[in-house]
This record gives sequence, C-alpha cells and structure tokens, in this order.
Amino acid sequence: MIPQPIRETIQLDDGRTISLETGKLAKQADGSVVVRMGNTMLLATAVASKDINPDVDFLPLTVDYREKFASSGKFPGGFFKREGRPSTEEILVMRLVDRVLRPLFPKDYHAETQVMIQLMSHDENVQADSLAGLAASAALAVSDIPFEGPISEVRVAKIDGELVINPDYDSTLEATIDLMVGGTEDSVTMVEGQMDEVSEEEMIEAIEFAHQAIKKQVEVQKKFAEQVAKAFPKRDYPKDEVDEALYEEIEKATYDKLYAIAKEGTGKHERSEKFSAVKEELLETYDEETLEEKAKMIGEYFHKVMKKAVRDLILNEGLRLDGRKTDEIRPIWTEADYLPSVHGSAIFTRGETQALATVTLGTSREVNMIDGATLRSEEKFYLHYNFPPFSTGEARPLRGTSRREIGHGHLAQRALEPMVPEDSPYTIRVVSDILESNGSSSMATVCAGSMALMDAGIQMKKPVSGIAMGLIYDEETKNYAVLSDILGDEDHLGDMDFKVTGTKDGITACQMDIKIKDLKREILEKALHQAKEGRLHIMGEMEKTIAEPRPEVKDFVPKMVKIEIAKDYIGAVIGKGGKDIQQLQEDTDTTIVIEEVDGKGVIEIMGTDKDKIQKVLDRIAVITFEPEVGEVYEGKVVSIKDFGAFIEIAPGTDGLLHISEIDWKRINKVTDVLKEGDTVKVKVVGFDRGKMKLSRKALLPRPPRKEKRPDNRNNS
Repeated sequence: MIPQPIRETIQLDDGRTISLETGKLAKQADGSVVVRMGNTMLLATAVASKDINPDVDFLPLTVDYREKFASSGKFPGGFFKREGRPSTEEILVMRLVDRVLRPLFPKDYHAETQVMIQLMSHDENVQADSLAGLAASAALAVSDIPFEGPISEVRVAKIDGELVINPDYDSTLEATIDLMVGGTEDSVTMVEGQMDEVSEEEMIEAIEFAHQAIKKQVEVQKKFAEQVAKAFPKRDYPKDEVDEALYEEIEKATYDKLYAIAKEGTGKHERSEKFSAVKEELLETYDEETLEEKAKMIGEYFHKVMKKAVRDLILNEGLRLDGRKTDEIRPIWTEADYLPSVHGSAIFTRGETQALATVTLGTSREVNMIDGATLRSEEKFYLHYNFPPFSTGEARPLRGTSRREIGHGHLAQRALEPMVPEDSPYTIRVVSDILESNGSSSMATVCAGSMALMDAGIQMKKPVSGIAMGLIYDEETKNYAVLSDILGDEDHLGDMDFKVTGTKDGITACQMDIKIKDLKREILEKALHQAKEGRLHIMGEMEKTIAEPRPEVKDFVPKMVKIEIAKDYIGAVIGKGGKDIQQLQEDTDTTIVIEEVDGKGVIEIMGTDKDKIQKVLDRIAVITFEPEVGEVYEGKVVSIKDFGAFIEIAPGTDGLLHISEIDWKRINKVTDVLKEGDTVKVKVVGFDRGKMKLSRKALLPRPPRKEKRPDNRNNS
C-alpha cells in the first residue's frame, strides 16, 4: 500500500516555495524528511541511540552531508567511480549545520545521535546548502529525539543593492554580500559568509533580513511536526544527577581562589597549572568512597565554578584572564620574508597565538580542481590551514585534515580572496601553519596570509586583517561585556565567538557562533564596531612590517608572462606530438602552458630568467607571424629564378619578388641586381592564391617620367 505522506509548504516572499514531506521515505529512522525547492531534493534523517553510556559526559553528535552524483546526472571521478570520502564543500556544509544544531540539545543529553542529509536531486537554480539546515531541523522536529528547536538556515545575498533569500549560484557570484545565517525563532545563532568591503550596518541589515525568513521556516516546521504522532512527547532519557548542596560546597571552597588566579593575568599554561592545583586540593578533601561515587559531578561543578569566577571578573571589574581590558588587543609582533627559499612568507604573532604563512606561485596547471556533484570549477587562489598538536603543547596522533582545519582555512580564504587581483597571472596557494595557539588562530592566518601575499609581490588591492570577538552575558542582570581578541578559554567559557575580517574600508568575511538566546541588536552593533577598532589596530601593527605589496616577485621566483595567439596556431606552437613545445621548454628552462579559451590560444610562460622568457616569446612570434599587406619587412634572398627571387621575411615565411617588382627600370636578369644571401627590404603588396607577393621597387624613388616629343606631322 502506498503510504500517505504528511506535507507542509513554506512560501517565500518572491513566490518560490519549499516543501516538507515525511512518512514516505526512510521510515525506520527516528525522523526523516524530504525537503524540496524547485528540482532540488534533500533527504534528511535523524537517529539517536536509546542505550546511553553513563560514562559519556558529552553529546556524541554526528552531522553528515553528502551529495549524490546521480542527483545531477554525473559520474563520480576517480578510478572506483563511486562516492567516497566527503569533499571540502560537503564538510563545510556539515559544519554549518552542526554549529546551529549542537547547542540546542539538552545539556544533559548524551545519547549517540546522527543526522544525515543527502542531496538526491539537484536543480542548478537552487543551492542545496541553503536547505541543509532546514532539512536537518525538520527531521529532528518530527522525531522523538529531545531537541530545543526547530531551527533553520538561509542564504542571504545582496545583489544589485537588493537583499535576496536563497538565490541561485550564478547570482551570488556578483553579490556584495553572501551570508549563511542560522537561528531559532528567537535568535540568530550562526553567521558565516563573504562580503565585498561592506559596512557594519549593511551586515546587520542582512542578518536581520535573513532572520525574518528563518522565523517563517521555523513556524511551518512547528505546524509540520504537530501532525506527526511520534514527534510528541519527546523521549525520556536519564537526566544528570543534581546535588545543589555539593555545588554550594565546592563554590564556597574554590570560588575565591579561582577568582584570584583569574585576576593574576598569567599566561595560559601557568594559569592552567594553578587552576589544576586548586582542583587537586579540592579532591583531597573527599574520601575515596565519595570520589568513587561523585568524581564526575565534582569535576563538572568545579568547572562550573571556575567559569563563573572568570565571567564575574570580566563583568564586575572589566578584567580578563591575561590582565587585559575588554577592548584591549594582545601584543603583536610580525615579520615578513622569514623563509629565504619560498615565494612569500610572513609570521604573525599575537599574544600566545602564532601563524606562519607561505605563498607559492604557479601556472594554471596548479589550479585547485573542484569536481563535485553540483559544482565543477577551478580555484586560482586557495588557502590551506594546518593545526598541529604541538601548537597547544599536546602530543596526539595526526589523523588527516580535520573538519575544523578545513573550516578555518575556508574562512581565511574567503577573507583574502576579494583583495587578490582578478588579473593576476599566477595560481596562488597560501598555507598557514599554526605554531602556537591560544585563541583566534584563523584570524592570525588572515593577517599572516595578507602579509605573505604582499611579500610574494602579489599586488593586493588592500591588506586584510582579522579579529575574534567574544561576549560575556548575564541572563539575570542582562549585564554584558564584549571582548576583543579573545583567548581560547574565553571562547570556551563565553557566549559568543565572532570572527570579523576586512580592510580599512569594510568587512570581507565573518563567522559567528552565539550561545545565548535573543541576541540584541545593541550587542551585535557594539561587537561589530569594537571589532572594527581592533581590526584597524592590528592592521597598523602589520603595516609596520610591510605596508604594501613588493613591486615585483623575488628574483628567484618564476616570472609569469601570458599572451594570446590565434586558435589556428596552437598546433604549430605545440608541434607534432608536443615535440616542439617540449624542446622549447628544455632549451629555455621555462614552463609553457597552452590551452584554448573562448576561441583563442592562451599561452602562459613561466621562468626565472627574463632573457629566456623573451626567447620563448620571440620563437612564438616567429611561429605565429602573419605578414600584412602594406607592411615593410627586411628579408633574405633564399632562391633565385628566371622570373624573380624568393625572399624569406621570417623563418618559414617567404614570398615572391617578381622580376618586374625589383626596380623601376627594366632588368634582364634577376642576378644583375640580387644574389642568394642578400638582405633586402620589401613591401607586401598582396596575396595570390595564398602566395605572398612582394615589391622592392615600391620602396624606391619613382623616376621622373620623360616628356613626350611634340608631334609636327600636321604642320607641313
């Protein structure tokens, strides 16, 4: 029997619709929903284990997003021809959804939970990532899994001065704002995107516009879930034991000590050791039986008291863990051209966070190929971020590139990309290695990357800096403090992590995660304007080291020259089987890339020796030489015939100088004037059946005409 699914529809302001459907597919999942917009269809499922491990004190949540190649009628690349590990683009969508969902599960809910989103059908006019958060939330909403949602995510773009919800991909390429915004009915909880040097006010306007769309989508989800029997009530689960007396006891014993340590303003490791010493002292006051029974609870309560002490210090005295005021930036030192053999490098150190960025320049062969189910393109500028364990003083095995590393690298790439000139001939790879970390390493990457690009001689439009902002908010008193340049502990203990990058003239990228409900516009405005002040301060410190791009790439860095030739000459330059171009590269120590673009041949020549690059240009000029009628050339006599001489005006290009075109006077033999090997100037006077016709006499002074003798025959 065909099931009767439950459906709801979301109406967008421009008339487009999004449909939600459940009860037809994946019915053994705790919740499953198909979301459709146009011909784009996502299947989202949510499953949570009913057997909860009592030893787990965190939420083991996995959010997975995959795009099926069949969704757009494509075959997967590679040898095995099947979907494998997630692409960078898929991982970025997973992070966007995870960051909104994770804070909305009950804090004492520790069941293994998995949310899977699959792109089943793709419409090129609908970007699937705009619907992924909605699909995940709807699947949780129709399940019995405890969840304090619904939520939704939308893309908001500013195109031709107008804000648009969920535009198509091509439209976003011309947008001055391209943001993904996630949130609940009450509050925005996640923002991430790229901008073209926009103001703080424009950004707030876009966020609020997106939130209005989110509210509508949440409202429809609630109606949708109300029709599903298993969605209510939510399942019961073992709650964490609460012992108020124990908490008060721990607070009384440790709060003043923790507050005093926080106020000392010491470094990360020293502070951590002192906090640990207070905890050890606390544990020594309990007998073995109590520790065995309540060790987990004691640890949780100690952390809670420590968090309270740090937050109270900031709210009460305006002092932070390292002794700074709320709007104060940590000490900064920078250095450019640190690595002697790389194309560009820079160190950016702020407090206990340090990034070493390198830049490598290459040809179009080094572009980053994106071969996904929904998008196939090339990146000429890309950035990779590495976060080794030693940067935090840890020893742990390396398990490949983490989702966090991919996310932070993507944010830094989007921050710098708008300032990289579009006409740069190079493919550019930036790598940021984090050597020390105590908060805001992605923003250190932006700063180091900007400096390294300028050191490499890339003519950046403007330098870019970045800063991470934090927030401490008291729900009871509504008192709050916005923190500039946050530490790792302030990120962990605070209520907001807001990263903002930009030039002196505007914002280029942002990433925001908020843990509190009902974020006020007043707080957001303060955070953005305080971020601008901090960004400009950081920019000033960077400019003390390098204020503008070096005029040229370094001497040992390959120079790049790009030229265009007629499409018909591509084969002649390459030669049979590539023999000619390979020989030319070997003879000149250059790399030559040639391809057809828009009906023309585009040639990239890369080498360190300018004279050898010129040799390549000269050779290509010879191969692609096209004589023009009316032009004068100097050539060599290569062959003499009774009827004229053949003149070579360029290697492999000759034409006939007819005997009648050698001189104005009559010539009996060509050899009376020319012999083989002579150099002669000639003018191209035309073509006859593809053969070039030359003239020497056209360049000689024309002799005066003789006057005719008078005819006196009729005078007799």
